[in-house]
Amino acid sequence: MFAHINHDFRMPTVFRFGVGAFATLAKEIETIGAKKVAIVSDKGLEKVGVVQRVVELIEPLSVPTVTYTNIAGEPTFELLRDAVETLQAEKCDLIIGIGGGSALDVAKATAALCGKDDISSYLSGAKTIESRSVKCILLPTTSGTGSEVTLNAIFGDEEQQVKRGLVSPAFLPDAAIIDPELTISCPARVTAASGVDAFTHAIESYIAIKSTPLTKVYSEKAMKLFTSNITKAVHNGNDLEARMGMSWVSSLAGVALANAGVGAVHALAYPLGGTFHIEHGVANALLMPFVFEVIGKTCTEEMIEVASFLQLGDYKSRPHQALKAVVAYMYQLLEDLDLPTSLSELGIDEGSLPMLAEQAAKIDRLLSNTPYKLNEQKILGIYQSAFNGREGN
Repeated sequence: MFAHINHDFRMPTVFRFGVGAFATLAKEIETIGAKKVAIVSDKGLEKVGVVQRVVELIEPLSVPTVTYTNIAGEPTFELLRDAVETLQAEKCDLIIGIGGGSALDVAKATAALCGKDDISSYLSGAKTIESRSVKCILLPTTSGTGSEVTLNAIFGDEEQQVKRGLVSPAFLPDAAIIDPELTISCPARVTAASGVDAFTHAIESYIAIKSTPLTKVYSEKAMKLFTSNITKAVHNGNDLEARMGMSWVSSLAGVALANAGVGAVHALAYPLGGTFHIEHGVANALLMPFVFEVIGKTCTEEMIEVASFLQLGDYKSRPHQALKAVVAYMYQLLEDLDLPTSLSELGIDEGSLPMLAEQAAKIDRLLSNTPYKLNEQKILGIYQSAFNGREGN
């Protein structure tokens, strides 16, 4: 039974994928007819010369460029305000985002907010950004957030000490250019955390209340490719086939997320990022098995299917063992990818768990898309289990 019969399906107008796709950026800029280009990226990519490669690619077009690379770590609303003010003053008509989810989120949100009055009302969520006047092209250098194809952008709210997602149709770029070669230099830890983030998008969108037969096709393909490629991409970063597989996982799961949404894992991960600055992918990866142990009870049919996608076996004749197999796979994933396995390992004190549960319980946009009713008490129980770790429960 699928909840939405009439369902808009959203993707970027141009979606270009493949080794060497980066070189097509110049053609895309020409097609758009840009008069002045801003390149939004982070300090790390500027240091290793990736930003310079973009500048050199644009040079033959004789289009003026400016760069904004103030991003270090996960972005805040304060940083977004600064980016909007800076690039609005430069009067750029095209913003190119290149980097991980942080750089892409800043790029697309800045493009959407340039030219808007009183951006505070948009940042608070009081108003939705319906349209944008500045063009936008996104090029991911990690395989995880799928930000290049989603309507979401995540920012830290420093005043409230929480992470919040802005959602807008204006966040879809005019072009998404995915070149797996750009992910080769991605470190193992980032590859692991961002890769499991993409898997979280795939599995959460698959069981989401807003899922449809079409979104499930994307989620399914992402999960199948994930299990074949993640370990190779993490432990042998130069394996271009594995990198290509993970680039597909990120984009396919991103499309599923953009159209079906995610749920409880993300809802519980946001307070960890907002209060303790735990990277988003790490928070998702760690919480996922503990969340699914609880919410998976209402998704027996889907768990049988997911077990099959992940090559864990055929559970049709023993349906209630499928969830156990999927959760065991999630635990094993943390071990295999050298990711943390408990909240205590991340230095989070047990006394802060009730505060985290209180914050997570307010994220109704995501909790209401989960096919299991979670209240604050149940959320606290999940955090407690995650604090103790698998062995401690």
